[in-house]
Amino acid sequence: MQVSAAVATPSPRSMRARDKLMHTAERLYAEHGFANVSIRMIGEAAGQRNKSAVQYHFSTRDELIQAILARHAAAIDEHRIPMVAALEASGEVSLREWITCVIAPHIEHHIELGTPSWYGRFLAQAVVEPSLRDHAVQASLQTPSFRRLDKLRPPRGQDRDPDLSAQYGAMIRLLIVHMCAELEGDLAGGRVASADAEQSWRRLGEHLVTAVCGLSAALLESAHP
Repeated sequence: MQVSAAVATPSPRSMRARDKLMHTAERLYAEHGFANVSIRMIGEAAGQRNKSAVQYHFSTRDELIQAILARHAAAIDEHRIPMVAALEASGEVSLREWITCVIAPHIEHHIELGTPSWYGRFLAQAVVEPSLRDHAVQASLQTPSFRRLDKLRPPRGQDRDPDLSAQYGAMIRLLIVHMCAELEGDLAGGRVASADAEQSWRRLGEHLVTAVCGLSAALLESAHP
């Protein structure tokens, strides 16, 4: 039995409701934490009179969170695609260029989101939530641009030690995620002026690249004492 396009394609009204629920959930989770926000609270805050609105669009809480993660990963991917293409065309890729291509798209996405935003604090919770951690990590690592970037990665001494390589990846991930969450929180709380948001994000991006390059050098030295 074939499903008609009219039935299979969500209506504009349904898409708007779904988008509003995702934005509302992201904000509430960022501000209050996953454990303190119920599905009912999200529906009410999004202005949905139907108490089952969230379940209609997302069968479970985790499905809702995964949809939010996927949306941001796709937006970051759009920033990384031209950067990866430029590296592919350049031939040899330095470690700093590779790390910049990992970090800069996240920074550009945060700038694009404006102030206030909630994605940084939302993601910081997702990467430490046991039921969401793996999905949060894979949402970024499995994007088309990152898979292409991974093929360009310069060899590192720690790659010969699987445990050290895994820890290196986790260190980079947590450093990027939690420092972005920190700045986002400072902007939202007025501790950093919103007028300085773009400059602050770009400065953080530069510092993160330098920090990760330093971490790479330190771990390389530890792998070859």
